[in-house]
Amino acid sequence: MNYQAIKIKLPLRVKEASGAQIKTPEKVAEICADMREMSQESLQVLSLNAKYKLVNRHLITLGLANSSLLHAREMFRAAIADNAVAIILVHNHPSGDPTPSQEDLSSTRKIIEAGKIIGIDVLDHVIIGDQTYSMRELGTVNFK
Repeated sequence: MNYQAIKIKLPLRVKEASGAQIKTPEKVAEICADMREMSQESLQVLSLNAKYKLVNRHLITLGLANSSLLHAREMFRAAIADNAVAIILVHNHPSGDPTPSQEDLSSTRKIIEAGKIIGIDVLDHVIIGDQTYSMRELGTVNFK
């Protein structure tokens, strides 16, 4: 038999949380306050550790004035790299109206289901406009 050895280098560095514990949509809005000023939709993911402390903030997509692509693959790639146990989705509505679209709701439901499969909880989807809209707090989507 002819065997070949393959050398694999695995990253062993894990980024430690340095941020505050995130318990409310208001805290999310504080961390992502710069999104209010953007003229394009931006979708970001907050990666959290087991104590819901911020590990990292990732820009996932930068869209148009009124839309941005949302796909589970990109959300969880960042979270897995951070060794996160939970994520919070955040995006802005440049119009100022934070009301979620049907696409926002549908995409969020798909991402929640994907998170269940891979073992990363989706805690909330916060939309930043003139006010802050929390899908969890307002019961728009079931996060369980």
